[in-house]
Amino acid sequence: MLTANLAAKLQGLLGATRVTAVEDALPSFAVDGISPAAIIQPASAEEVAEVVRFAASEGLAIVSCGSRSKLELGMPPARYDIALDMTGLCRIAHYDAGDLTLSVDAGMPLRQLEQALAEKQQFLPLAVPCFETSTVGGAVASGIDSVLRQQYGTARDFLIGAEFVDGTGRICKSGGRVVKNVTGYDLHKLLIGSLGTLCVITRLNFRTFPLAQVSGGHLVSFVGVDGALAFRRGVEAAGLPLSNLEVFSPGTAAILAAILRSAKSGVPLGLEQGRWCVYASHEGNTAVVERISRELEKFAHDTGATNCEPLDQSADESLGGMLREAFEWLRFASPAVLLLRVALPEFSAEVSADLSDILKANSMRGAFLLRARGVVYFLAQGDSDEGAALDRLEKTARDVRRLTAEKQGHATLLHAPLALKSRASIWAGADENISLMRRVKQAFDPQGLFAPGRFWGGL
Repeated sequence: MLTANLAAKLQGLLGATRVTAVEDALPSFAVDGISPAAIIQPASAEEVAEVVRFAASEGLAIVSCGSRSKLELGMPPARYDIALDMTGLCRIAHYDAGDLTLSVDAGMPLRQLEQALAEKQQFLPLAVPCFETSTVGGAVASGIDSVLRQQYGTARDFLIGAEFVDGTGRICKSGGRVVKNVTGYDLHKLLIGSLGTLCVITRLNFRTFPLAQVSGGHLVSFVGVDGALAFRRGVEAAGLPLSNLEVFSPGTAAILAAILRSAKSGVPLGLEQGRWCVYASHEGNTAVVERISRELEKFAHDTGATNCEPLDQSADESLGGMLREAFEWLRFASPAVLLLRVALPEFSAEVSADLSDILKANSMRGAFLLRARGVVYFLAQGDSDEGAALDRLEKTARDVRRLTAEKQGHATLLHAPLALKSRASIWAGADENISLMRRVKQAFDPQGLFAPGRFWGGL
């Protein structure tokens, strides 16, 4: 814990109202059970820089955060002295609707930003989990998937610049506020998925997009994975402009159906029957949406779908919203959950069978959710996070990593019991780029102030 003298020094930086060191408040900023010694809420990049310089002089470790909805991503921090609450930086600094460009503070809530952009009939395609509470900076730093990546890509595709404070307390800039920016290096792309280990993000610049006039959605169900994947390949090869296209296993369908029933919402037939399902959403003007709907129904017929359900607006918003929040409900699907994000060159019926075999071999229940661009959410459900049950989760993680490596893919741990995170064996083979990562960390944060240890390898 901080001494009273040190707490007084922190209060001297920004004032007593910006610093909290009350023990009852600290656990709400904990990361994997580790609480900070103080919480500081700056209101500008200059104040952030002042706090970082102070931390550097005192050798204190900083974890920057927003709504704290995804703080459990990554490893527990090796040190954690100051929680930097970035929600005080929450204004739109620049917005040119004509140029489709936006500059926004890192602490701006996504929902609030969505409302502001909607006034100009525009939006930012960061449809990420915990959307109602997430901040812009947190969505970028977490690197978590947006369900709109099928059509709009990831943040890497529309993040055009950033401002941040590095480990020496300097205010830095990368990129710019225009789409065609050619000055300097795209250092801001390194911030995506960095979990706050490189710097403190203070402002982000984006390209925005026009809002569609109308939208539609279909749920197509199949007896087996082959039909679902054939349908997916067909609509992708046809180049249909789909905003979202997701394939999910019967296990995922059962979880979705249970959640919708508990919320007293209607359950589409494909979910109710527990089949392999494909959710396709599309948008545009009325003529475009109607044409895509007809094409989807044709592909469903040609690939042997058991059902093709056009979803009304309410059902589409409900199911689409549930899929956006998949990270949130998958990690609470059972008492002990292993949730991996697996990126593969191709997801085939063979890969599906291999993943199912891994679950069976380790006596695990599980589910798959295939997102755009070869990203798979793999869920293994355990009944306990202790003893033999934890051992089975550990072996499952190792087996999936081995399979992923064989397929020239990459696996990232999204959620696991804390006791499993600390077992080094599940990270075997995860450090092929660790030397490069260390050099990047050293360049941004030479003293190791920012969230030390949150990446495997001590970064």
